[in-house]
Amino acid sequence: MTSRDTSQTPHRYVLPFRAFPEVLSSLRRNVRAELRSWGLLGLVDEAELVVTELATNVFKHVGAGSAATLVLELFTVGVRVEIHDTSYEVPALTEAGCASECGRGLHLLVEMARDWGTVVTGSGKVVWCELLVAADIACASIQRANRVIGEYRELAGEAALPLLSCPQAQGEAATKLIGDLLHWLAAQGCDPDEVLDRAQRHYEAEVDAAA
Repeated sequence: MTSRDTSQTPHRYVLPFRAFPEVLSSLRRNVRAELRSWGLLGLVDEAELVVTELATNVFKHVGAGSAATLVLELFTVGVRVEIHDTSYEVPALTEAGCASECGRGLHLLVEMARDWGTVVTGSGKVVWCELLVAADIACASIQRANRVIGEYRELAGEAALPLLSCPQAQGEAATKLIGDLLHWLAAQGCDPDEVLDRAQRHYEAEVDAAA
């Protein structure tokens, strides 16, 4: 398995791999780590299961060792999961169930995903699905923060902020953003300390309400 593409954005994770049974546990670890970094722990189990089944279909039906790519992409209400492979054969569900060449993966997509599909590309095909996060206050806040941090990172430049691939990098990005906001508040004539205290109280009230 190769490492993630260092040019990707915080909202898109791309991981090329070779389709062998022994890579499945590594794929699950990478999915878990990335969704955790996005604050989407509630989707980890579903995403791990979907990726496991779709990657299994690649080595079973395209060929062991064939080139494939996992893509995770954050969108407004969830995560899009894609598996790219080198086969042009598009699996499909039949009235009697799943066609023999698609294995169990499509059944899972139908049961778990908001939407799913397959797309033929210039080098093979993509099987994709969209998994939804719970519509609660915490998830909505995390999604908004993810979008803001991603846009802030682009404004600050690649050299100023690292990829958000670990807690330390996430903390550094948030610290820089908060620092800029404090400068902005002071320029508007606001008291930065008072605003920070109010934000902390607001956060603690939401956490207590959700407990």
